[in-house]
Amino acid sequence: MGIKLRLTIMNFLQFFVWGVWLISLGGYMGQVFGPLEGGSVGLSIGRTYGSMGWASLFMPALLGIIADKYFSAQKVLGVSHIIAGISIFFATKATNSAEMYWVIFATSCFYMPTIALNNSVSYAVLNKFQFDVQKAFTPIRVWGTVGFIIAMWITDVTNWKSNTNQFVFASVAMIITGLFSFSMPDVPAENKNTNQSLSSKFGLDSFVLFKQKKMAIFFVFAMLLGAALQVTNMFADTFIRDFGSNPEYHGSFGVEHSVFIISLSQISETLFILTIPFFLKRFGIKQVMILSMLAWVLRFALFGIGNPGSGVVFLILSMIVYGMAFDFFNISGSLFVERETDSKIRSSAQGLFMLMTNGVGAILGGEFAGRTVSYFTNNNKVQWPEVWFSFAGYSLVILILFTFLFKYKHHPKEVENLNH
Repeated sequence: MGIKLRLTIMNFLQFFVWGVWLISLGGYMGQVFGPLEGGSVGLSIGRTYGSMGWASLFMPALLGIIADKYFSAQKVLGVSHIIAGISIFFATKATNSAEMYWVIFATSCFYMPTIALNNSVSYAVLNKFQFDVQKAFTPIRVWGTVGFIIAMWITDVTNWKSNTNQFVFASVAMIITGLFSFSMPDVPAENKNTNQSLSSKFGLDSFVLFKQKKMAIFFVFAMLLGAALQVTNMFADTFIRDFGSNPEYHGSFGVEHSVFIISLSQISETLFILTIPFFLKRFGIKQVMILSMLAWVLRFALFGIGNPGSGVVFLILSMIVYGMAFDFFNISGSLFVERETDSKIRSSAQGLFMLMTNGVGAILGGEFAGRTVSYFTNNNKVQWPEVWFSFAGYSLVILILFTFLFKYKHHPKEVENLNH
């Protein structure tokens, strides 16, 4: 088996195991724990997803240090997947939201670091076999998104989204992924950067960037937008499934195959990546970020007016604009950090960008979204239009404030040689 094919399989599995449960978890918790916990289940779902943010604050750096100094990266990757696989199995035993919180937190502590480790192993192996990493990795990584989408379809078609089979399947898939990781070429620990301080190893040196007004404003907005990013992961499935209680929509394709409908978001994400070089060259970095924020407003507002019946077109449009909302800020933000930071702390700065969006942002997003859903729950019935319009209003405020507060002039022609 060729090395590119092996890396493609590894990247496919890396995100396949996440797609099995990430989108359907919220709907499952609402369905199983909702009748027992009432309106408080919304906050419980938000906090459970927020646990992934807590795990992202420290575990990727910790396991990265272990892979750098002590054990081969592919072995750390494999062991992490296996431990995550064992952890997610205990979701089948969870009888309430509190128990599910700790299961997902434990799983995330070992799964979230594998995303960066997977990239590190892929880069190292491609270099080892003398491939052009920039050209070779992109088509390999795309299969990760394909894996995520296919996993969502399997969970949906089998209706595992409604029972604990999704966690059993995820557990088996994670353990298989871990075992497969051991088969990759060795990426030995180099014991590098031995003179670094502990703060440097955890990427804390980049916090000096908060002294620069422009960078501080950017990172604050990255955190605020990171909160918005988590909302539909948490509640999109719950929202669409909830229409099943209405006789008008009961048994409709959208309700029965809610995860499939949501998978259109991931397909859109894959396609919008291809348009980013055009938009960056045409409009520049700040304008692309603004387009992302506008797309978030539309994402939530279209959910607010959509339904699985006559309004299904609005749900589909919401899935389509998600690709712009997600990709445009993540990639333009990463490019901004790359351009505006010193090479000595550039990697740490990129880590800080991810920490603010997927760490702190996820924690705040989980709490904010959970409280919003609980606030608009009356007699165990969520007033979903109010929920989504609240999120749309939140995104609109971010858009307006960002437009006026973030002072950054960038000439689009400066990225004419940009490739993704």
